[in-house]
Amino acid sequence: QVHLVESGGGLVQAGGSLKLSCVASGRTFSSDAVGWFRQAPGKEREFVAHISWNGGNTYYADSVKGRFTISRDNAKNTVYLQMNSLKPEDTAVYYCAARPRLITVATTYDYWGQGTQVTVSS
Repeated sequence: QVHLVESGGGLVQAGGSLKLSCVASGRTFSSDAVGWFRQAPGKEREFVAHISWNGGNTYYADSVKGRFTISRDNAKNTVYLQMNSLKPEDTAVYYCAARPRLITVATTYDYWGQGTQVTVSS
């Protein structure tokens, strides 16, 4: 069993940056791929970014490509999401998830964190 905890969310002005962290406990997730998703009020949860188990492969939603960077430090059991040039439409609760069968499909992930709120003001 893997327990995931996100942190680093907050309120930021448009154009600003935030770095989210996702720390795993319970067992190492160094062999698991990890994804970030987000969910805005009244909207479905959407894929944001994915990183392979060793960090060698990453994949991004078109809406965040070039602005967000996913990375991981397996020694610290942590995955990060660096978010730059934030826009009001990035406002959402951000979730990390581990061990997918299909990297962009939320329902195929086995483990989820509780989420962290990101609010971008205009």
